[in-house]
Amino acid sequence: MSEEQTPEFQEAHTSAGSNENRLEVAIGREVRAFRKKLDMTVVELAKAAGVSAGMLSKIENGLASPSLTTLQALSSALQVPVTAFFRKFEEERDATFVRAGEGLKIERRGTRAGHQYQLLGHTVGKSIAVEPYLITLTEQSDVFPVFQHSGMEFIYMLQGEVGYRHGDKTYVLTPGDSLFFDADASHGPDELRELPSRFLSIIVYTRSEDQ
Repeated sequence: MSEEQTPEFQEAHTSAGSNENRLEVAIGREVRAFRKKLDMTVVELAKAAGVSAGMLSKIENGLASPSLTTLQALSSALQVPVTAFFRKFEEERDATFVRAGEGLKIERRGTRAGHQYQLLGHTVGKSIAVEPYLITLTEQSDVFPVFQHSGMEFIYMLQGEVGYRHGDKTYVLTPGDSLFFDADASHGPDELRELPSRFLSIIVYTRSEDQ
């Protein structure tokens, strides 16, 4: 059976020369570093992990994305936790660049129709989580979406006009206005005064609180 027909090859994909292979490169560097620390050859580690030497070479050079099964086999052979392979990648993700209009569109719990959320970045491997969103409200938007979650939230109005409720008080927000509040009180836009409206929402919380 050729290497291309082996299960480990089928569960991986080649991604050299692409910006998308940063994770593969980071994992590969860690695998190689741990292997050399144990003074193992590629052949020895491949045999211990149950993969071909050719596939291991591809992984170490960031040319293939290993499956979770393969990562678990490598972690067992190298006597390190699976998460150890991702540490460098997490460190490199301290900066997130998002071009205009390319934020990740998501559905948050409690989101109503016509409320568009674009996630503009996120923290990785940190005890403090930060989630910046660009929120757009249109004529099709429902009112009274009530949110309640741990942490703090900061809102900065960019366009339009809304009445934003926090607890039992409503604040009228126009471009340039901001609101900073405890997010464990019920909150959300309950008066859509001028549409479309856009505002930044930055949520900060400790990961332990979110669990």
